[in-house]
Amino acid sequence: MPTECIPFRETGYFSNLICDYLDQHERIQPFYHRFPTIENFQGQIQEKKEAFSKDYRKVLVDTLLSQYKNIDASNLTQSNIEKLLNTNTFTITTGHQLNLFTGPLYFLYKIISTINLCEELKVAYPENDFVPIYWMASEDHDFEEISYFNFKGKKVSWERGFGGAVGELLTEGLEEVFNIFSKELGLGKSATFLKQLFQDSYIKHNNLSEATRYLANELFKDYGLVIVEANDNSLKQLFAPYVKRELTEEVSFSEVSKTIAKFPEGIPVQVNPREINLFYLTEGLRERIIKTGTGYEINNTNIVFTEEEMNAELASYPERFSPNALLRPFYQEVILPNLCYIGGGGELAYWFELKSTFENFGVPFPILLLRNSVLLISEQQHKKMEKLDLSLQDVFLKQQELLVQKTKALSAITIDFKEQKNHLENQFKVLHDLAEQTDASFKGAVAAQERKQIKGLEHLEKRLLKAQKRVLSEKLLLITTLQDQLFPKQSLQERQMNFSEFYLEHGQELVTKLAKELKPLSGEFTCIYL
Repeated sequence: MPTECIPFRETGYFSNLICDYLDQHERIQPFYHRFPTIENFQGQIQEKKEAFSKDYRKVLVDTLLSQYKNIDASNLTQSNIEKLLNTNTFTITTGHQLNLFTGPLYFLYKIISTINLCEELKVAYPENDFVPIYWMASEDHDFEEISYFNFKGKKVSWERGFGGAVGELLTEGLEEVFNIFSKELGLGKSATFLKQLFQDSYIKHNNLSEATRYLANELFKDYGLVIVEANDNSLKQLFAPYVKRELTEEVSFSEVSKTIAKFPEGIPVQVNPREINLFYLTEGLRERIIKTGTGYEINNTNIVFTEEEMNAELASYPERFSPNALLRPFYQEVILPNLCYIGGGGELAYWFELKSTFENFGVPFPILLLRNSVLLISEQQHKKMEKLDLSLQDVFLKQQELLVQKTKALSAITIDFKEQKNHLENQFKVLHDLAEQTDASFKGAVAAQERKQIKGLEHLEKRLLKAQKRVLSEKLLLITTLQDQLFPKQSLQERQMNFSEFYLEHGQELVTKLAKELKPLSGEFTCIYL
């Protein structure tokens, strides 16, 4: 079966903000720079080339070579790192949390979207090179979000307490998780690969950053993916001048506040800025920096700094200053020769708040691209869809709406009282005409009686629909069972399931198929038949 696509808006799973962005609606245009078309990258390339210094390239490459020192990088990945020294080499970046065993399935879609866009750009702009980047969110601190993944409807969890940046979290206790997961995987070539991958990633590495880097490299090294650990002293030194301005001038608070005040009605604020959008980061600690009348304090601690002491701390230990979720995108664009960020709808909503912050700091605002979203459909599931006469549009419907439509379609009798309602309205038209010839009380009585009888018909229609659902319950159960398989918990498959469930059946062909089929600039939701 060929891959099929449907518009994001028609899926019913994407916000009006994102759908309006994809439609290039004029109300969203003030909040981004260039829309993601292949032609618009020409201007973005020139702008970033002029703004990104050779000195920054040297620091970036030296840092990456150091980070990859003990990694089995492919020749392509190694070449991509070295190419970053050249002024005609640029990055395309996606970011993701350090979810256990990649977390939701869309981890793969983010990275493959990034890889494939680099390939498309190389064809369009052969005089340049484009490097796919996976930015590890190692400085995040929300352990609850990343501590599990779902496999065959079960939650595989890592239970432990923790504070600080998740990238520094030691991998202690994951042997028990591995033992539980390996039993669920069973036997076979793909099962053996997944067991080895989990073991090599999490049991043989000391912390979560090292484990995640190893895992992502093993899955994507043949595609030249470069993985960035941004929690690094050398990279933070490049960021330090911007941190100083943030501490003293509260730049992002001022600019983001002005931006969200201009949001049209209906555009939600993804995150409200703080006066200082930075954390103080040391081992086991990641807490907000708060400005006081005499200097700064670190939230939930006894640590305080005068302004002079804070400047000295920044100069000596730039790695101790961590951008929060709002300022992290800016840090990324400071240290990378980046053209485009690829993310989900929630991520792009962050970026829409930041354009004027970038302008104030004098850093080019990147092109923003909604990542590919995918529904994977097995051959067996596709056969069931055909047997049940379900289209792609059908399976994306909310379940109650789908049941109503299919009950009406399958029913041997008509479950639509439209004809009866029209007949009733025609009868009452005569009474309304008669009422016009008498007083207002009779007119009101006629109108009330019409509403009562229309409501009676609507009630009978609902009762008939309910009765037919019972008659057709076996067929409707087949439909809901199939939809629940494709949309676990009535959510997108990619947000609930882990890649391992599909890798178990399809092996490396899963990644190969995705790399072949995903078109990052298509602007549509992709449905792939496996």
